[in-house]
This record gives sequence, C-alpha cells and structure tokens, in this order.
Amino acid sequence: MVRVKRGKAARKRRNKVFKRTKGFRKTVGRKITRAKQAVLKAKKHATRHRKQRKGSMRRLWIARINAAVRALGMNYSLFIAGLKKAKISLDRKVLADLAVNHHNDFIKIVETVKGK
Repeated sequence: MVRVKRGKAARKRRNKVFKRTKGFRKTVGRKITRAKQAVLKAKKHATRHRKQRKGSMRRLWIARINAAVRALGMNYSLFIAGLKKAKISLDRKVLADLAVNHHNDFIKIVETVKGK
C-alpha cells in the first residue's frame, strides 16, 4: 500500500501560524496548539481594539478642543452649540487639528462663535 507523505503540507500550515506568533513568549510561539490559541485570541483583541481606538481618538480630540477653547474664555459645550448655531460644519478631528497646529485660524472660529 502506498503511503502519502504530508510533511510539506503540514509544515506549511504550521508555519503560517508560527509566523503570526513571532515574538510571543515561552511556548506560545513554539508549540502549535498554544500558538493556534494565541492567534485566535490575538485576532479577537485586534478586532475589539480597532473599535475602541475610534472612541479613544474622539476623546482625545474633545480634550484638545476643550483645552484650546477654555484658554479663550469659553467651554466645550457652549463652543459646540455655537458652532451649530453659526452653521459651521467642522468635525472634531479637524477642530482639534486647528487648535493644535493652526491656532490663529482656531481663534477666528472661536470669535465667530462668540459673536453669534
């Protein structure tokens, strides 16, 4: 009876998993069962944390806008309400960038909001 040698296929399959666990500590990067489990858990965390990163970036933008607006004698909630009344449609990412990198332009926006 002819036997089938599967060494290449099995090694290739394992190497795919080991490539993903490169740099993991102890047996997690060297034993196939542990490596498979680690890859599954890492994928789960990566998916969850991609979602969380969006929220944390929004919190950062809000903190930056709030700090810049308070230095100009206003608070965040009044500033956002004033933007809506003035019909200025800039998102928080752009406003935070203006507050940090283009402060003169941000001051003009705040003055416009205060005037309304």
